[in-house]
Amino acid sequence: MTAKSTIQEVKHHVGQTVRIGCWLHNKRSSGKIQFLQLRDGTGFIQGVVVKSDVPEEVWDAAKQLTQESSLWVTGTVREDERSQSGFELTVQGVEIIHITQDYPITPKEHGVDFLMDHRHLWIRSPRQRAILIIRAEIIKAIQQFFDERNFHLVDPPILTPSSAEGTTELFNIKYFDEDAYLTQSGQLYMEAAAMALGKVYSFGPTFRAEKSKTRRHLIEFWMIEPEMAFVEHEESLEVQEQFVAHIVQTVLKNCAKELKVLERDTTKLENIHGAFPRITYDDAIKFLQERGYEIQWGDDFGAPHETAIAEHYNKPVFITHWPAEIKAFYMKPDPNRPELVLCADMIAPEGYGEIIGGSQRIDDPALMEERFAEHKLSMDAYQWYMDLRKYGSVPHSGFGLGLERTVAWICGLDHVRETIPFPRLLYRLYP
Repeated sequence: MTAKSTIQEVKHHVGQTVRIGCWLHNKRSSGKIQFLQLRDGTGFIQGVVVKSDVPEEVWDAAKQLTQESSLWVTGTVREDERSQSGFELTVQGVEIIHITQDYPITPKEHGVDFLMDHRHLWIRSPRQRAILIIRAEIIKAIQQFFDERNFHLVDPPILTPSSAEGTTELFNIKYFDEDAYLTQSGQLYMEAAAMALGKVYSFGPTFRAEKSKTRRHLIEFWMIEPEMAFVEHEESLEVQEQFVAHIVQTVLKNCAKELKVLERDTTKLENIHGAFPRITYDDAIKFLQERGYEIQWGDDFGAPHETAIAEHYNKPVFITHWPAEIKAFYMKPDPNRPELVLCADMIAPEGYGEIIGGSQRIDDPALMEERFAEHKLSMDAYQWYMDLRKYGSVPHSGFGLGLERTVAWICGLDHVRETIPFPRLLYRLYP
């Protein structure tokens, strides 16, 4: 009886005959031999059809196959060191499911807009497949990290009555008879969850109505937002170091083939472990000014500034102790310098910018009320958040990691649009 297999599992069937459901990725012929490049979602394998070894109808069926036609293929698995997968299929049978006509993405070069218009097909390519597999591995590594450290996964709402950070860059919708917004962060709700469960994290979509077209920005993206009760700023930084190192080392271990497809220089990732360098905001300003950047104390950093700092290190770097005026209302002031807050941005190497933002949160009720007044925040909308300080307030800290920027960095991509299956960009809502 012929065993049903996937391409990924053929290693368990060497010398045996298997049946695989697949698509034709590409094909070439040398007269009396056809070489079928087959894919099934789990991997790629070459199927070799020898005219003299198969019935005429099998040879003819193989000749009919066009790019992305679907089929059942039957063949004997054999090892082949020259093959990327390490195996090859000696084809004995071809059963056509569907013949594709005029597949739009051909081996020739296509422009980015064309490929994005056909994103639903583009993700079938080896490169895009590799990126999405690495994304999935990163997600598994994230969940493993928190599960092993007794964090609880909590799902915050996607529809919210107010902003998490006081910004106006929100998507407004009608919630029956009142206004609501698509979430830009689950953090405030995670603070509430941490008061109930101790250590929590959320993992879900967030939305920013920011009219930006840079290579680092998406309109819809996924955030991982841990929150930890009884944890202060320094301890949170240690968790962040361990977290990012775990993600990178897991991908290096489990996705070597995919990183090779992407031609990623993995030597730049192998060093991502141990303590990460730190630089204060004050020292970062001096660093930039000494290198000719026109920036003053109190300014926020743009991509060129982050890149200049990152290039000075071979690991992610923390920029700590930022001015309170340019950070979110909920960040705890530095007791020694109240004009600064106990926060840090983690900047990825190789020009990939901020991948984590985090801070210790204000736990003093009176100070939080002052911040509400300074930022003109509605006490009605945030009363529940104030209750967290009113009923058993404790020191607590948290951070948020952007999944797509992390994928872009680890994969070595030029733009975040390739890091998510169906990106939402400033002028793109299709497909």
